[in-house]
Amino acid sequence: MDFETIKGMIAEQLKVDPADIKPESRLIEDLKADSANIMVMIMDLEDRFGITVEDDQIMKLKTVGDVVAYVAGAKG
Repeated sequence: MDFETIKGMIAEQLKVDPADIKPESRLIEDLKADSANIMVMIMDLEDRFGITVEDDQIMKLKTVGDVVAYVAGAKG
């Protein structure tokens, strides 16, 4: 749904080539995100999409696809 938008946000935040970002890309292992990157990404997602990411959900967002699915579900 919003894969391209989220991919662009992640690429900018993590300074990686958007072409390297796939739905199955793991945020930490593949894209080298750290906890600070994750928190900034969450705040950006909340602002951009008008959603709230619950603290207990953050650790479940392991791949780019997980993030896309969460945003799609949160937007209803």
